[in-house]
Amino acid sequence: MSHETETMESNRQLMQSILMDGFTELDSELEAELAANTMETLFGEGTQNFKEGEVVRGRIMEITDDRVLVDIGYKSEGIVSCSEFLQADKMAVGDEFDFYIEDPENEAGLPVLSKMKADRIKNWEKVQEIYEADGTIEGTIVRRVKGGLKVDVGIDAFMPASQLTFRPMGDLERYIGEKMELKIIKLTKRRRNVVVSRRKLLEEQRAGEKEELLKTIEIGKILKGEVKNITDFGAFVDVGGIDGLLHVTDMSWGRVKHPSQVVQVGEQIEVMVLNFDPQSERISLGLKQKTENPWKTAVDHYAVGSVVRGRVVSMTDYGAFVQLQEGIEGMVHVSEMSWTRRVRHPNEILELESEVDVMVLTVDPDSEKIALGIKQTLPNPWKQLAEKYPVNSTVTGIVRNLTDYGAFVQIEEGIDGLLHVSDISWTKKVPHPSEVLERGQEIQVRILSIDPDSEKISVGMKQLETDPWLAVIEKMPMGSVVEVEIAKLVSFGAFAKLENGIEGLIHVSELSADRVQKPEEVLSIGDKVTAKVISISAADRKIGLSIREAQSDLDKSLMKEHGQSGGASVDVGAAMKGAVPSSMMQAGRSLADVAHEMLAAVSKAEAARNAEAEAPKAEEKAPEAEAEASKDEAEAPKAEEKAPEAEVEASTDEAEAPKDEAADGDDAASEDADAESAE
Repeated sequence: MSHETETMESNRQLMQSILMDGFTELDSELEAELAANTMETLFGEGTQNFKEGEVVRGRIMEITDDRVLVDIGYKSEGIVSCSEFLQADKMAVGDEFDFYIEDPENEAGLPVLSKMKADRIKNWEKVQEIYEADGTIEGTIVRRVKGGLKVDVGIDAFMPASQLTFRPMGDLERYIGEKMELKIIKLTKRRRNVVVSRRKLLEEQRAGEKEELLKTIEIGKILKGEVKNITDFGAFVDVGGIDGLLHVTDMSWGRVKHPSQVVQVGEQIEVMVLNFDPQSERISLGLKQKTENPWKTAVDHYAVGSVVRGRVVSMTDYGAFVQLQEGIEGMVHVSEMSWTRRVRHPNEILELESEVDVMVLTVDPDSEKIALGIKQTLPNPWKQLAEKYPVNSTVTGIVRNLTDYGAFVQIEEGIDGLLHVSDISWTKKVPHPSEVLERGQEIQVRILSIDPDSEKISVGMKQLETDPWLAVIEKMPMGSVVEVEIAKLVSFGAFAKLENGIEGLIHVSELSADRVQKPEEVLSIGDKVTAKVISISAADRKIGLSIREAQSDLDKSLMKEHGQSGGASVDVGAAMKGAVPSSMMQAGRSLADVAHEMLAAVSKAEAARNAEAEAPKAEEKAPEAEAEASKDEAEAPKAEEKAPEAEVEASTDEAEAPKDEAADGDDAASEDADAESAE
């Protein structure tokens, strides 16, 4: 029994051992299976939790040239492009960031992640919080878009141009890349649109500064401000909530052509309060008032006659402004730039920003004006002219310009002499110098006078010749009788040529003893007549002639000769007035001339009769001639009877002659007056 019992016990233990080993293996297999099921379940659950569009936390595991491997607790690591990191050079393995799941698993089984999208989601939440709290956010101007600017505030935002500053700005490009504090004024959750404003933030800040400024502002106080805008008349400066006007005249003690020469937009400057109106909240500001007015000591620093150096700062048509020191400028007129050149514009001699030596001519500190001269720093050539060109010396010049009153003759470079129209000819009346001279013509002139102070020279052409009037006065004294040629007929008489081209006037009352209405009735141009010199004016250069008096003198001479021969005193003119044709008694013709003409006519008639006498029929006509001769002898007593009647008429004419001469004298006097007024 014991052996069987042992055998059975041994078998039982063996079976138990086999069973225990089997259970152990089963337990191991079961545990392995359970463990596998648990991991699959966990991985399944992880895959379900990581969905597209979610934001998860991840740790950088590896960094390559173009991508980053990130552990987000998934069965495989996610990949992120290096461009997603703004500071890729500073990141390191182990750094943790939030990532946006774009694709839970791509074709390679790896999740695709984005850091930028995760940042936007986080930033959007931050923007919402700031908007709801009415706070401020920092943004960077990215680029210019239609109507305004694109701003990066963690997400893309839009800022209208009107919300950038208080006044519209035309140049928005200069703000690109600039960081600034902004106010969120509009947020649309559905479209995720954000509108920001810098102006609203400035207005809020301005309101607080303005309130503080109004409590402390006073005239004469120095304030710090920022130039906000520039106009032609000045600049607007923000001095803490209020824009004050800095006028262009208050920018500098010197001349300011435009405010942009002194200040620029955005510049921080210190200004003085000149005036303030609390009601309208208007402030007048000054920049130059911070320093002492240099014009108060200008007289001491710039004595009249002193030579100083300055800088040309501006030019006008009439001169140039030279800065002598900061705040003091003087003007050089174009007439004070050269002794000899005629300067039409300062740029012919000067250049902007160039330095020049000038002489102080006048100083007026009250009007803040200084007159300067450039030519005064150089020798004056006009002072040397009297020695170089003495009066009455002859020089050669070039006609540079012609005017109504004369011509300007260039004697040397920059020095012109005036040749007056009255100094061109002794005898010829020159209405305009162009009738005698031409531009560019080279002529000789005589120096008449030099005035260095007025910078004037008078020259003459006629002075190169002897005055013909002197010879005429010597050769033709008062009362002399001359033969002249009619040169011109005018309403009040006739001009007759004498020697040397001089003309004398025969007044209409001096043309004839008879009354003459128009000179054309008795004279023609080119006629040669005998006239008497009745007046000479050397000062006025006028000679008066008379045909009437020359004829009267000749008549008296003939009468005197007739009286000396024993004949009775007879008025030849009255006696022949009816016998001589009026066409023969032209003005200025003497009785001797008329007698010669009548004798010539008689001789011509006698020659004709002689020719007839020599004809064949002369003998046949002889009885008729004798008959006519006896007839003439019979009529002779009758002619002698009429002679007394002729003598009576002659005596009547002589009685009436004084009356006629008196009337002619009155008419002549009135016509003389008319002639003088016409001249």
